[in-house]
Amino acid sequence: MRLLTGWALGVALVLAGCAAAPPAAAPRYVVGEGYQLGGVWSYPREDFQLIQTGLASVAADARAGRRTANGEIHDPALLTAAHRTLQLPAILQVTNLENGLQIELRVNDRGPASPGRVLELSRRAGELLGVARGATPQIRMEVQAAPSRALAAGLPQPEASRLEIAAAPVAGVQREDLAPPPGAVQATRLREARPLPGQRATAVASAAPTAPPARMPERVTRTTPAPGRLFVEGATFTRRDMADRQAARLSGLGARAEQIGAGGRGRNATSATFRVRIGPLISVAAADRALEQSLRAGVSEARILVD
Repeated sequence: MRLLTGWALGVALVLAGCAAAPPAAAPRYVVGEGYQLGGVWSYPREDFQLIQTGLASVAADARAGRRTANGEIHDPALLTAAHRTLQLPAILQVTNLENGLQIELRVNDRGPASPGRVLELSRRAGELLGVARGATPQIRMEVQAAPSRALAAGLPQPEASRLEIAAAPVAGVQREDLAPPPGAVQATRLREARPLPGQRATAVASAAPTAPPARMPERVTRTTPAPGRLFVEGATFTRRDMADRQAARLSGLGARAEQIGAGGRGRNATSATFRVRIGPLISVAAADRALEQSLRAGVSEARILVD
């Protein structure tokens, strides 16, 4: 009886250990389809030049283990974040505008759930950026193009995200070698010339940048604090009458249509564009209220930004 009891206990411990083991990470490159979160639709897209300001939050996840939108395993001790529309993963430089602290992190999940927040930081990212518990700091974020492209090139992609292009048949193509024109011999010799020392290695390195590690290094830079004013911004239009129409829908919130872009004359003329804005707003709570009312009025693209 003791032997059977010990055997059963051993099996139970093994099974418990297997159940507690986190699932193996299977990171992949994802853009994805449109989805609804927090009552707002978002449409992911690939963007290696995005620069954005707004309010951030810190994820409430206290434990590691859940799978992120691109198949990685969330760990609050790593420098990661969630964004609603960026390709996953992507590398961001994030600056806390209120204290000037700046880090680089890896975006690997969808969020934040609140439409009034532009980025959801992991616990460790929030700590390094000096974010107090429950705070919503003003941030500026910028996609780091080279490492983000390296991630896109080096990770597997879901079949649904691959664009199938049929190649033209080549079986019936006739080829004929022609005599080289005068001067072609010298050109061939130039192409076959030996590369200078280090030239080939440099070219290969520039063509295929090294992808950043999954565990981003904890490098903190201090810049000059630059807190701004909060606004709720609606759509951007190429026609003034359309901007005026949207501003009229939000007239109870003090919305106005503004021209951006210099316009001009002659060769230097540029197309004028118009944006709809509410603000400046005196607090985060006021910005949240204005955003909520804008969304209820049907301005689905409304967002909070810092300017």
